[in-house]
Amino acid sequence: MSQAMQPTPSTAIPVPDIVVRPGHKPHRQWPRSFRDRLTSPLAGFSELVSVTWYGGFRTDIGDADLIPVQRTGLPRATATDTIVTWVGHATFVIQIGGLTVLTDPVWSRRIPGIRPRLTPPGVAWNELPRVDAVVISHNHYDHLDAPTLRRLPKDTPIFVPAKLKLWFTRRGFRRVEELDWWESASIGPVRFDFVPAHHWSRRGVFDTCRTLWGGWVISTAEHRIYFAGDTAYGERFQEIGERHPGIDLALMPVGAYEPRWFTKGSHVDPDEAVRGCLDVGAPRMATMHWGTFVLSGEPLMAPLRLARRAWAERGLPEENLWPLAVGESRKL
Repeated sequence: MSQAMQPTPSTAIPVPDIVVRPGHKPHRQWPRSFRDRLTSPLAGFSELVSVTWYGGFRTDIGDADLIPVQRTGLPRATATDTIVTWVGHATFVIQIGGLTVLTDPVWSRRIPGIRPRLTPPGVAWNELPRVDAVVISHNHYDHLDAPTLRRLPKDTPIFVPAKLKLWFTRRGFRRVEELDWWESASIGPVRFDFVPAHHWSRRGVFDTCRTLWGGWVISTAEHRIYFAGDTAYGERFQEIGERHPGIDLALMPVGAYEPRWFTKGSHVDPDEAVRGCLDVGAPRMATMHWGTFVLSGEPLMAPLRLARRAWAERGLPEENLWPLAVGESRKL
């Protein structure tokens, strides 16, 4: 398992059509709201004001120069390699089964309501090979970024939560599949399973919980990666592990957790992230959702420090925690 991957020549393969699991109906009548999927009360006005303060106006954010950055270029994987590269926040480039997959792609310098990003994207956009698939966890602005998505070809396959397809088709995307929890689709040898999360959705004033939210299990016959998206801690981690045994790596959020009085119902803290990794049965955890945007009140380096401490306190192998630098790649 190498920790510093060097670029190698790309292996181009044709992208097969999207195949959805038997019984999946592309045109379904979704419920008006997914509020019945909530496991915690929604954030109120005071909570949203607090988010605005911590993300946009707080001055004591600490030294962003301490956040590790390794922009050494994107490795080129063969069809049998599985390589994960952290771009920043919840954005990864996952090279798996001969495909290049993006998670919640955000290359923008800033998103609405908060200060500009602290660190540059770990991979320059022009360094990307052809993007074969995109997975979206939910519609919050730090996970669904319109300026970034506009840079993709309109025939890029995109997998989204229920009722989010219309957002993409209105922008000209032609290969969009929306899934409910526990549904799956595949491209060639790579399978995409949409799984639950303890979170919520909102993009405008009147659309709270009108679209679904969740995480993704991305797998081939050789490897299985769990991308948690945004989530609080709860029983759904264990259920994911039971339904998807053999997860090799969990990509877990460790930031945006303070103060707990308004984040506990929607974001894990570093200790809960480690617990969630163990609950899904993954022996390895890569950290994300920190070091990019200021969304909450914890010190900038606290997510990484506390994740390392929680991992060590459980006696887990140090090499199985991947505290990735921005731009760092590791290979399964």
